[in-house]
Amino acid sequence: MIDEIGELDGGIGARAVAPGASFDLRPMLEAASVAVVGASERPGSVGNQVMRQLLGGGFAGSVHPVNPRYSTLHGLKAVPSVSDLPGPVDHAVLAVANDRLEGVLAECLDAGARSTTIFASCHGPAADGTSLRDRLAAMATAAGAPVCGGNGMGFVNLDRALRVCGFYQPFHLEPGTVTFLTHSGSLFSAMLHNRRSLRFNVVVSTGIELTTTMDQYLTYALGLPTTRAVAMFLETVRRPDAFAAALGAAADADVPVVALKVGTTERGQRAVATHSEALAGDDAAFEALFAACNVTRVSTMDEMADTLELMTARRRPAPGGLGVVHDSGGERALLIDTAHTAGVPLADVSSATEKRIGAVLDPGLDPTNPVDAWGTGRGATDVFAECLAALADDPAVGLVAFCVDLTSEEVLDDAGPPLEAYAEVAAQVSAGTDKPVVVLANLASAADPEQAAALRSAGVPVLEGTLTGLQAIAHFLARRDHPTASPLPRTTRRPGSAEAMLESADEAATLRLLQSYGITTSRFVDAATIDEVLAAAADIGYPVALKTATPGVVHKSDAGGVVLGLADPQALAAAYADLAGRLGPGALVAEMAPAGLELALGMVRDPSFGPLVVLAAGGVLVEAIGRRAVALAPLDLPGAQRLITALGLDPLLDDLRGVGRLDRAALANTVVRFSELASDLPGVVTAVDVNPVIVHRLGCVAVDGVMSTDASAR
Repeated sequence: MIDEIGELDGGIGARAVAPGASFDLRPMLEAASVAVVGASERPGSVGNQVMRQLLGGGFAGSVHPVNPRYSTLHGLKAVPSVSDLPGPVDHAVLAVANDRLEGVLAECLDAGARSTTIFASCHGPAADGTSLRDRLAAMATAAGAPVCGGNGMGFVNLDRALRVCGFYQPFHLEPGTVTFLTHSGSLFSAMLHNRRSLRFNVVVSTGIELTTTMDQYLTYALGLPTTRAVAMFLETVRRPDAFAAALGAAADADVPVVALKVGTTERGQRAVATHSEALAGDDAAFEALFAACNVTRVSTMDEMADTLELMTARRRPAPGGLGVVHDSGGERALLIDTAHTAGVPLADVSSATEKRIGAVLDPGLDPTNPVDAWGTGRGATDVFAECLAALADDPAVGLVAFCVDLTSEEVLDDAGPPLEAYAEVAAQVSAGTDKPVVVLANLASAADPEQAAALRSAGVPVLEGTLTGLQAIAHFLARRDHPTASPLPRTTRRPGSAEAMLESADEAATLRLLQSYGITTSRFVDAATIDEVLAAAADIGYPVALKTATPGVVHKSDAGGVVLGLADPQALAAAYADLAGRLGPGALVAEMAPAGLELALGMVRDPSFGPLVVLAAGGVLVEAIGRRAVALAPLDLPGAQRLITALGLDPLLDDLRGVGRLDRAALANTVVRFSELASDLPGVVTAVDVNPVIVHRLGCVAVDGVMSTDASAR
């Protein structure tokens, strides 16, 4: 260690940064000099562990222990206070309790510290009407000095052998290509302790993010030449616009982002006025944002680990599905079932490939993909190699999996290949093809770690678990099939467009607003008397639909406020008398829509990310079915097509029973135009329902619509 105070290349001084602005994170994450306030040699203390991590991790910069109780610490000269340092440091570590934080942070900033890390929770008494957290954030922001934490584990920058962590991490860690950003301190350690091939350049426990938020760490990671993938464990997002922009930058740079989002929002738990609000649920905004920015979303850390292993592999899948070779018929059936659950397409290989495989299989074994190649066990190594190679050579196969459990066991003479032979087979086949070859172990706890390490060293990913491995493959193929993201929402509305048309939130106003954006609606006429109702029907032409227009009746069908297929004046008059008697005289008379597929199209305004477009099954079953797809507004045409596919509509659009092929292009155009409307609507409109939207053979028509508004926002 050197004694003098180091600084970054070119020198980075403190500067004022406005609240909410981004910081230069180099003084923190690339610090050349570190002061540890509260450094200690007491076993179990944070101050002791910080020193051990810094020194044991091979940090080449200067380390300055600060503690008035010691003259030396860990072989280094200690000083009683920050003011006794010979000059400003790039980074100050505050290994002190909550009640000392405010004073110590002030001393560090006064001494010119360019950044800090705080481990403590930052809970403390309020002063002058502000919390301790707010006071700490204000001090650091005014000084332009970013803070990692508080209430976090710190960070490691393995590219620079810089460890600012108050808790034990292994010293053998090698630099890698994954950045891991997490709101969970425990997962910070868990990922660094992983026993597989995941290696990191930077890992950050962001804590409560006093000044420095997830988006800023992501932006920093994207600027590193060593970053090939970013993994994120998210509880919340404190700067939504900046976070969306950072994810967009990752998509533009073709850097995979794998995210695990936990927690819910308050909005989804409130009573809702529209189907769209109910369907959006608690997590719709993140679902839409991740889809727009091509973020791979996972639901468990094991799924994240398997996915990262594939995303950081050197090879990308070729066109086609998955080809698999097994040594077990039962596990073959397990994989087939699980692949269906995970959405992994199994390749339909050619008859020539099946003939080639069949030539080496024992009699009675099926040469179709997936292949169970285990027979008597004699010559199994050559059989496995040939089956895998045959699949790799087939144009319908995008990647190959060798599904074996990698269990460590004693092998008797002629009982079959030793475990090492499985690894050799996979490595041999991988060397003979440009396609990815992976080993899929069904039970992670049974896989031999030495053989898994050998495979990974040979460039063969090892996926640990049937479901998580296949989920990772599904993500791998999805990134191949959708390599680019949709444009992020524009931030400005077209002046006066939707707002000028916003007369009220009733159905007639909603339908006219849709028409103004080029969306086809059913012909309709407002009416409030029997004479007006009959005149409207005569103008439109029978049969007609009759709907109540009484204010406050949002779900008309549920209230018995919709009567369809009225074929003559007598039927219409009777229906109107009933509706007027129960719900009031206001009514809409509309033409009957053609037969087709009923969908629901809606907008929900998320408080953080703005308007979301919701596409769902329509009609009275909209919420009962509950299936929907969500996207950020506005959408371009490819984005609308992806939304339709995400809902699983392709088979119905291609051939709806009793109707035939439906007008998919008209539906996509309707979604695009509606998304533009959703983007333009003023903030007073919180939700819009267009239900049903009917896709038929020659177009797409909006039949009903309603808006929900927030009067307090006017």
